[in-house]
Amino acid sequence: MIDGLQFNSLAEFLAMGGYAFNVWSVYALFALFLTANLLLPWRRHRRILREQRRRIEAGFEAGASDREEPAAGAGWEISQAGSD
Repeated sequence: MIDGLQFNSLAEFLAMGGYAFNVWSVYALFALFLTANLLLPWRRHRRILREQRRRIEAGFEAGASDREEPAAGAGWEISQAGSD
C-alpha cells in the first residue's frame, strides 16, 4: 500500500497520478475559503470599531450632552395620523 503512495520525482508528485487538476484545485479552493473565513470577519470587526469610534467622536464634537432626549410618545401622533 505504501509503495503506491511514493513518487519518484517532483514532477510525478505534482501530476498526482493524472489527477493533478482535481487535487490542486481542491487545495486552492480550501486555501481561498480558509483565507476568506479568516480575513472577512477581521475586516468587518475593524470596520465596525472604526465606525463606532467615528460616532463617538462625532457625538463629543456636536456636544452630545446638549442634545435633548425625545419625549416619551413623541412621534406617536405622526405615525397614527393615517389610522383615523
